[in-house]
Amino acid sequence: MKQNKPAKQKQDKKITKKRVDLTLEGVKAKVLYLNYDGFDLNTLLVSFNRKRRILSTWDGYRKVKYVANNYIPTKLSALTMERYEDFEKKFPSTFGVKPKDISFLSTGVNMNNLAFCEKSCEELNVCCFATAGAKGNAQRSGVDVGNYFERDGKFVLAPGTINIIILTNAVLSDGAMARAIVTATEAKTAAMEDLKVKSSYAPQIQATGTGSDNMIVVSGNGPDIPLRVTSGHTKIGELIGFLTKSAVTEALKKNDGYNTS
Repeated sequence: MKQNKPAKQKQDKKITKKRVDLTLEGVKAKVLYLNYDGFDLNTLLVSFNRKRRILSTWDGYRKVKYVANNYIPTKLSALTMERYEDFEKKFPSTFGVKPKDISFLSTGVNMNNLAFCEKSCEELNVCCFATAGAKGNAQRSGVDVGNYFERDGKFVLAPGTINIIILTNAVLSDGAMARAIVTATEAKTAAMEDLKVKSSYAPQIQATGTGSDNMIVVSGNGPDIPLRVTSGHTKIGELIGFLTKSAVTEALKKNDGYNTS
């Protein structure tokens, strides 16, 4: 497994760019440091040489040129969550991207605490990016209660959140992208168990995630027959699970200070 290191920062007008070196063909990644409505943000921006099929737990199935994970500071989140659809339309233009060309996630976790890794096996190449904050809203699914309602498109952004972006050179069927979310979610939960992350609402029980986690799975392009299975019994499922667990573990250590001891 290759643990990647950001390259040197590059200044472009008011946006500072820090490149992330990947071996995945046709994919470029960088962290952008920028200002939006007077607030300093940073965003992981992943771009493709041509549109790719993606499945996002936030905005569903799409074909896009970019995916991103965006850090929103607390004071700005209080404003954007009132009219998040407006933010989704306006924000991408800050760095020259049309809203129709991008699918992005938002979090209260700074991209300086981003974790990322990739691994190859024969013709398969998988990469995983993760940010994770669990100290304010970790919960155990099926046990802890939910207190927020979505009404008229208004939300409250939790201060934590585990966001995951998975990319591969393999062409995935729609079902395989959906199954990859299951595989990655199992791996995320395994990382939280290993780190003994407890529920914020019932500290005596183990947490399985936070109440605001999201994920994007990005398929590869090409003429190949799509892979139909991404469960843990397959090699690509193994890679997805291994990299997700590694990235989420590193992200929780970076942002929240958890350790495996």
